[in-house]
Amino acid sequence: MRLFWQRGFEATSISELTAAVGVSAPSLYAVFGSKEELFRAALQRYLQQFRLERGQALALPGLSARAAFERLFDAIADGFADCPARSGCMLVSAETGGFGEAATQLREELAAHRAGIEAGFRERIERGQREGDVAADADAAALAKFLSTVVQGLSIQARDGASAQQLREVLRTALRMWPAA
Repeated sequence: MRLFWQRGFEATSISELTAAVGVSAPSLYAVFGSKEELFRAALQRYLQQFRLERGQALALPGLSARAAFERLFDAIADGFADCPARSGCMLVSAETGGFGEAATQLREELAAHRAGIEAGFRERIERGQREGDVAADADAAALAKFLSTVVQGLSIQARDGASAQQLREVLRTALRMWPAA
């Protein structure tokens, strides 16, 4: 997972993967079948860890939508700044740059995961509208896309060396756009 996260799918070789895992190439292929399937397994592990460590913030009871996003964004800032080799979010940094059917499928899968996160943002914003702490006339889809785009940009900033505090400042600036009820 860390190799794919740090280097991306295309730049990570089978020999690097087998060395990191401590198995032979035939053993790796016997378990996963292909480099693509190993990447998918690594991505699932990353997503499980992310949900466990950070993703619960939006679901916490008793928080306004804005407070839930503040909590999530603090966790993201810490996580991106402290991740392996300062590589930001695996959904952004592990992007596949290659050509061919496998790379296209993996790019589409990464995009689908990012879209799922955006959909979760939208659901929480819409819940905030129903609960009265987000302006009823706010465009939930546009706000979710904006916040998702900011988070993806933070991944690149983290990769470039931004500290958790610098990332938090960007997120606080983004939240100034919040449509209060």
